[in-house]
Amino acid sequence: LYATGIRNPVGLAWVPETNRLWTAVNERDLLGDDLVPDYITSVEDGGFYGWPYFYLGANADARMKGKGADRADTVIVPDVLVTAHSASLGLAYYDSEMFPEEYRGDLFCAFHGSWNRSRRTGYKVVRVKLTDGVAEGGYENFAVGWLPEETSPTVWGRPVMVTVAPDGALLVVDDTGLKVWRISYGG
Repeated sequence: LYATGIRNPVGLAWVPETNRLWTAVNERDLLGDDLVPDYITSVEDGGFYGWPYFYLGANADARMKGKGADRADTVIVPDVLVTAHSASLGLAYYDSEMFPEEYRGDLFCAFHGSWNRSRRTGYKVVRVKLTDGVAEGGYENFAVGWLPEETSPTVWGRPVMVTVAPDGALLVVDDTGLKVWRISYGG
C-alpha cells in the first residue's frame, strides 16, 4: 500500500518538481450540504487520510460509532479543500507552453457537479496554483458556464476529465454535453 484512507481518489497527476503524486478526491455523502468537502492533495507514502473513520483531520464520522479512534492523531489534512459535493474528478498537471508562464507547473481539475445538495455546486474546471510543487492555498475558477445558476433544474454540461493536449491546449471531457472542449491561449 502506498497510502490509505482516501475515499474515491479519481484524478491522478504526477508533479515532477517534488516527485509527488497528487489526487482529486470525492468525499463521502449524506452528512448535509457542507460535509464532507472534496479535496485535492499530494499523497504521502504511508499516509492515512481518514476514510472511513475521519475527515479533515480528526473529525470523526459519527456513523462509524468510534471505530478507528486509535488512528485519530495520524490523519493527514488534505492540501486543498473543495466545496462539498463538487465531485472533483479529472486532474492534470500543466507542463506545456501554450498558456502564459504563470500557469506552468499548476494543476487543473474538472468538477463534475453536485447531485445531492440543495444549491448546486461544481460544473467547472478549476486551477490549483503550485509553487515548487506545493499548493499556494485554495483554487480559482478557470472555466465556468456549464451551470446556468445554482437553482437551475438543468445543466449545460458536466466536466469529468482534463488533460493537456500535445500542443499545450487543455482538453475538457463533458459527459453530459457529450463534447470534448478545447481551451487554448492565443496571446
